[in-house]
Amino acid sequence: MNNAPKKKPFILAITGASGSIYGLRLLQYLLMQNQPVELVVSRAALRVMQEENNLLFGNALKLEMLEHLNLDDSVPLTVHSLTDYGASIASGSYKTIGMAVVPCSLGTLGAIANGLTENLIHRAAAVCLKEKRKLMIVLREMPFGHIQLKNMLALSEAGGIVSCASPGFYHQPKTISDQIDFVVGRILDQFDFDNALFKRWRQEEHVLPLLKV
Repeated sequence: MNNAPKKKPFILAITGASGSIYGLRLLQYLLMQNQPVELVVSRAALRVMQEENNLLFGNALKLEMLEHLNLDDSVPLTVHSLTDYGASIASGSYKTIGMAVVPCSLGTLGAIANGLTENLIHRAAAVCLKEKRKLMIVLREMPFGHIQLKNMLALSEAGGIVSCASPGFYHQPKTISDQIDFVVGRILDQFDFDNALFKRWRQEEHVLPLLKV
């Protein structure tokens, strides 16, 4: 008999900013670790996936996404409709580890920062803030305007973690996948998920070659 405590689920939202690959890779990693995930994908995110990754998902979103991630349907994934306000993650009494919005569009940032709940992503984020659970948004924009900067400050002051998909270079990445895993690894760090997706600073001492200019 397995008496191990049941893992709390992790909420992942993928919205319509460029960089949906970050959210997909995070989803893949969590499910490979058998971490239960509650997933919400916006309509704009599906459009971005089509444009950036040549992915065209239909009505069977869960099965099609798992197939793309090379995972079977035994993994602990729950996919919620964007308009389902009766979903588990819409209630504070449903305990979760927290939530990450990867990537987070500027529209989603504005809605969360100003307390709007126009869809399940906004509502789940509002629940995390009011319940003092971790909420992390990962933006992928440049530059930021005055309004977006104010929204980031408001979200940070409310207890959210504001970050950008900014890959580092000190781990000497060789591929785009290395860059993606750096960002995903740093997201996982914020939620205390052990991972070895990237080489950490001073993990291995080495001499960097001089940059030619």
